[in-house]
Amino acid sequence: MTRTIRRWGPPVLLLTPSIILIAVFVYGLIGINFQTSLTDSHTAPQATGQAPTAFVGLENYFALLGDDAFQHSLKNLVLYTVVFLVGTMVLGFVWAWLLDKPIKGEGIFRSVYLFPMAVSFVASGVVWRWLLNSNEGENASGLNRLFQIIGLDFLQNPWWNNVTWGIAAIALPAIWQLSGYVMALFLAGFRGIPEELREAGRVDGASEWKLYRHVLFPQLSPVALSALVIVGHMSLKAFDLIMSISKPANYQTKVPAIDMYLYKSSFDYANSAAVGSILLIIVAAVIIPYLVHNARAERR
Repeated sequence: MTRTIRRWGPPVLLLTPSIILIAVFVYGLIGINFQTSLTDSHTAPQATGQAPTAFVGLENYFALLGDDAFQHSLKNLVLYTVVFLVGTMVLGFVWAWLLDKPIKGEGIFRSVYLFPMAVSFVASGVVWRWLLNSNEGENASGLNRLFQIIGLDFLQNPWWNNVTWGIAAIALPAIWQLSGYVMALFLAGFRGIPEELREAGRVDGASEWKLYRHVLFPQLSPVALSALVIVGHMSLKAFDLIMSISKPANYQTKVPAIDMYLYKSSFDYANSAAVGSILLIIVAAVIIPYLVHNARAERR
């Protein structure tokens, strides 16, 4: 007994404060959020405790999922995530592939690509709001004005004011900011591949394409999976960049996180909590398979 306490006592004492804090401020608050989403707390008196609330089950979830505006938010979220993921993964991989070659000034290029990460989404959103100005013709500014100057008038478009594709325009600054991060991940992956593997492939007569297909890409797959999960879950929580470029009330750039903010601002805590729970389920659907995959890989 004394031996067991000596062995497990110190680590348990060290971990206990963290476990209590996580239990209260993470899982406890998630539980309260889910409980709120199952009530009819839609008014300010209910939110402040001056009026009673009642249990309504999954009614708020069915109402949200059947609402056209919320369906539009979910479609925007999917579109934003796809454009953001494809853009960051392609640009990040190409930049890493170029930097993996022996070139002069690699450190300068690496710093230039990584620098946008140091800028907050709010600050870059203010600049990109001007660049993505939707005015065209004589009143054009930002990128539309640039297209005019270089004679590419046909490229002028309303950017984020397009009802169907507007959210894809807001993914552009997100790609600009996170591509450098993905590049750093891929570059570390490239540098972690032993040179002997490449040489062995070339000695066996493999072409450059076959070398990439059968040697380099399989070695980079864990890095690609990590980048996909990290960037994917960031896109699902997009809020500050969209708020900086557009406005919460703009239908064309609505995503679930914006809906959650609007519901909370109007004291509709039940619907706000329901949107938060839906976002949590979507993020969990991305993260949990990744964690399971990592756990299985560590056991091998």
